Amino acid sequence: MIQPKNEKELMLSAAILAGRTLGEIANRQGIVVPRDLKRAKGWVGELFESALGASAGSRPVPDFEDLGIELKSIPLNTRHEPQESTFVSSAPLQNTIGLRWINSAVKAKLSRVLWVPVEAAHRIPVAQRRVGRPFIWSPSSQDSAILQADWEEHIERIALGDLDELDGRLGTYLQIRPKAINRRDRTIATSSQGEPINTLPRGFYLRTSFTRKIVTHASHQEITWDPKPSID
Repeated sequence: MIQPKNEKELMLSAAILAGRTLGEIANRQGIVVPRDLKRAKGWVGELFESALGASAGSRPVPDFEDLGIELKSIPLNTRHEPQESTFVSSAPLQNTIGLRWINSAVKAKLSRVLWVPVEAAHRIPVAQRRVGRPFIWSPSSQDSAILQADWEEHIERIALGDLDELDGRLGTYLQIRPKAINRRDRTIATSSQGEPINTLPRGFYLRTSFTRKIVTHASHQEITWDPKPSID
């Protein structure tokens, strides 16, 4: 897929996905559909990145770097509610001196987001799950202030080495949770004594209570599974 030149071009390409199944889109991209997503959690996002021409890969920048737009798939249940929290970026567990919200990966990724809803009911085979109408979003000034406060609280605890206090209960909108392939996965962090230690990797996630608010607002524009013109 050719990278979009501007936001309008990106939205036109994204709109064509609405109503299509993941199987249809995967077939178009020559990508194999997994039987389930338990061991392929990032597959849907990667499929949309391929279909829409995202270029960032695993770098800590927005998926459409030149446009400053992040791409996020959002799995919805039958009530059009987010089914799970949304990963934003990995959390830095060392070398936090000088980190500021204004130049953080989290702020960069959440400044402008293209959300792509997708059916997530377990009874629907992965290939048959439909894509909803994508929508673009930016946080309000109030949302930005809350996200910043959450981020700063998390980073302060990391800087102090209080890693044991980093759990899913902290943060109004933005939480930190383990992000590891398995319990044996480890990364380097700094302890409260200033010494390097091995610990589970962590990531920043948006709570479902926050993404539910985003989706509810978007529902006024109608999140629909109706098909659009052919992608051929």
